[in-house]
Amino acid sequence: MNSLRQIIESSPSARHLGFAGNLQNKEPQPLGPARWDWSNVRSVLVIRLRSIGDSVLMTPALVALRRFLPAVKIHVLLEDWVAPIFEGSKLIDRVIAIPRHSNSARARLARELHRAQYDVVYNLHGGTTATFLTRATGARHRVGFRNYQYARLHNHVAPSALEIWQRPALHSVEQQLALVGWTGVPVTDRPATQLAVTEKAARSVARKLSSKRFNDRELFALIHPAAALQTKQWATENFARVAEEVFARGLTPVVIVSPNEKHLLDSLIKESSAKIIGIDDLNLPEVTALASRASLFVGNDSGIAHIAAAAGARCVVIFGSSNVAHWRPWTTNANEVVREEMPCQPCHGYFCAAFEKPQCILRVPVERVVAAIDRILRDTQLEAKADDFQP
Repeated sequence: MNSLRQIIESSPSARHLGFAGNLQNKEPQPLGPARWDWSNVRSVLVIRLRSIGDSVLMTPALVALRRFLPAVKIHVLLEDWVAPIFEGSKLIDRVIAIPRHSNSARARLARELHRAQYDVVYNLHGGTTATFLTRATGARHRVGFRNYQYARLHNHVAPSALEIWQRPALHSVEQQLALVGWTGVPVTDRPATQLAVTEKAARSVARKLSSKRFNDRELFALIHPAAALQTKQWATENFARVAEEVFARGLTPVVIVSPNEKHLLDSLIKESSAKIIGIDDLNLPEVTALASRASLFVGNDSGIAHIAAAAGARCVVIFGSSNVAHWRPWTTNANEVVREEMPCQPCHGYFCAAFEKPQCILRVPVERVVAAIDRILRDTQLEAKADDFQP
């Protein structure tokens, strides 16, 4: 008989169910013995380069490290354009930003990292730059997976995350937790993602909403219609319909895009009959602050969706080419994934190899997204009523 996990991971109708924190009533355990004497550790560096989503999905590993090492200095190394996402975080003591396109700056950073004399370095990325920076630290304990291209530059080499967890499929969060847990850090409760809301960002968001004639008492749905790849971007006209539907349910649609995606915002506003508040100038801490206030988030599979989940928003996320089991929102809050089953899924996503246009995302019907929204809103109302009857 299949396990509950196997049933959920194989069933399209149940894929919205997540496992973040599903063992919270049990004392978390490590995934292996301590690889060194933790009492001698004073500083830890965690390296995770690349995207917004990758960085957000690192936070459960940081949660595990912080509670295990409350007095130890924990630093993270991120790409500079992503680094602001950790403003105000109590999980870490310092964010180190690496420029994306400067070899000289990276050489200086390597020297700085070496001078810092870290005791432990976790390489959660595995790419060439991350691995060579890991080695450049000269840390006593440098941890990476054995499948990394330059695994020999680490002196603690872990087996695959699948082998560590002894499972056939993993979420990105679990993959990163595996490396930390393998060294003796308790991680089996698999914490949810989390981001901090700074007062500065909250005040800025309040001012920007006020300038749009937004009533501070209004409930709103946060909508993000953009994506990094065409295979992940649902049609703008579909988001226009979603805006109308959430507006009909008493939520003001607040649509966010980056400055270079303003054409999507303009098109959505033009095609929708709903009253829409559009914002195209938020920085990452402001996105987090806005998402923390939202009654609902609706958007494509993207870094912004992971921010919304980590900020505590209830989420409906539309998937195209990506592996849902690996990239779904990692949260204990209500959330649903909506996708169209196709035999070519998942794929690399950079282009569609099966069709002229990516049908995996284009075929997702508005009706199924709205149905997911209704389920989330219904569950929210039931939770509110239950809270009202608490003694």
